[in-house]
Amino acid sequence: MKYRYLVIEGNIGAGKTSLASLLAKETGSRLVLEAFSDNPFLAKFYEDPDRYAFQLELSFLSERYHQIKTELGHPDLFGQSVISDYFLAKSFIFSKYNLKDDEMRLFEKLFSIINLQAPKPDLYVYLHLPVEKLLENIQQRGRSYEKHIKYEYLKEVQEGYFGFFKSQLEMKILVLVTSQIDFVNNLLDFQQLKKVIFEGEYRVGMNRLIL
Repeated sequence: MKYRYLVIEGNIGAGKTSLASLLAKETGSRLVLEAFSDNPFLAKFYEDPDRYAFQLELSFLSERYHQIKTELGHPDLFGQSVISDYFLAKSFIFSKYNLKDDEMRLFEKLFSIINLQAPKPDLYVYLHLPVEKLLENIQQRGRSYEKHIKYEYLKEVQEGYFGFFKSQLEMKILVLVTSQIDFVNNLLDFQQLKKVIFEGEYRVGMNRLIL
């Protein structure tokens, strides 16, 4: 595979896990998925964000770091291709909008220490959809703990990602606007998306394409 370590990300409901899974199967790469479903604070956070935000973000940071260390931290990481549906910086992006100022200061100190040890991808792909489409996808998949997600929250998360991209001067980031394709149910759309990811040449910094 062209990339030894490929990250597929996106806002909630963008289809990042679906695409990462499809690409890993297609290329024979090792798939690393975020283990979020068993997080004891996730459903509580969506019901009462102010009360459970700090617990949620700390638990996510701990779980993501542990998984990265376990799955990607061994010496032969680059001996095989790896595709993941998250990047450790996701914890920082979400925490900026979920935590209070004093909580964020503490979280940022912890994150900066842990992030130094996280491997960086050869290409970071971000699936971009309008918030309205994200909400539609969230409703269709019907996860009970996501039913309270609001438009404003998704918009803030989206802005957080793009703020993060602008600060990254050493990583190749590919932003793909995928609102006009259905790569899960349409094979031609998936092949088009795969071609863009694996055959394109992208500069360091943010690259943006509309599909």
